[in-house]
Amino acid sequence: MTYNEILTAARGQVGPTCKACPVCNGIACGNTMPGPGCKAPNNVAARNYAKWQEIFVNMDTLCPNAPIDTSFRLFGWDFKAPVFIAPLGALKMHYGDKHDDFSYNSILVPACANYGIAAFTGDGVDPEIMKRASDDMVKVQGIGIPTIKPWNLEAVFEKLDILNAKGIFAAAMDVDGAGLPFLKAMNPNAGSKSVDELRQITAYAKMPFIVKGIMTPKGAEKAIEGGAAAIVVSNHGGRVQGGVPSTAEVLPSIAKAVNGQIPIFVDGGIRSGVDVFRALALGADAVLLGRPVVPFVYAAGAEGLTVYLDKILGELRDTMTMCGTPTLADIGPDNVIRF
Repeated sequence: MTYNEILTAARGQVGPTCKACPVCNGIACGNTMPGPGCKAPNNVAARNYAKWQEIFVNMDTLCPNAPIDTSFRLFGWDFKAPVFIAPLGALKMHYGDKHDDFSYNSILVPACANYGIAAFTGDGVDPEIMKRASDDMVKVQGIGIPTIKPWNLEAVFEKLDILNAKGIFAAAMDVDGAGLPFLKAMNPNAGSKSVDELRQITAYAKMPFIVKGIMTPKGAEKAIEGGAAAIVVSNHGGRVQGGVPSTAEVLPSIAKAVNGQIPIFVDGGIRSGVDVFRALALGADAVLLGRPVVPFVYAAGAEGLTVYLDKILGELRDTMTMCGTPTLADIGPDNVIRF
């Protein structure tokens, strides 16, 4: 099936809130929850998409005609591209009944590994979600990144015991989920994490630990102080907060503060290979793609994911060619401009 055929088929298989739009720009779903939208005020999903479009790439084809190399190395492992899949949860609630978290992850994890990238997977009140996702990862050499909610420390350590025993590639925590009601109901210390608590968590993990939900230079500095092996610039906590800036707006200052100490992922509104290029030019090492992947998995499973990723990587390679940047290391701030 082609990209457009899969997207058309998806419109009968996701919903009702997700419309499987030609461009997943956050407008049709708007400030709607449950669903792929977000909490009012300020449609952060739409803002994420729009702000990437305000950044333009600088073409330069007076350069050696070198082959394009999108390969990306993370924590000693070589990946096909700096494009990973973002964690999503409560699939039935937000996207429709065809898949739950278990069936979605069972498709996503091996499909990503077989493609040469990795999937971040979500977490939830059912502990089996993370357990079974990690079982899926064991089948593909542990390649995957379970993303743990900021539960209280005892619960986090219990989850890490499972991941440590299975030799999972890396783990993450979406600290911007701190405002979720089911976390607020826990006691003690569910939700926000101090630097000392983060340090305890990263020390307990036997794999690189990624902190997702960083939106300020100070937050990045605290994550590094707490032992994070990488960070994800992400405002998905804006789904429960509202009124937050886009990730494109804050990425450059965060990259400046990190100054190459650890890898930086960015998540939010990235919808094309050109957007991936923009993100790398502004200081990210890799990106996460989340919402636009769902319709392709719902409609065509692993084939849908492959078709979607082929489009993104093809666009990235084309942009690298036209901008005279044959490797990821060649991409920098001079390759983009804002007016």
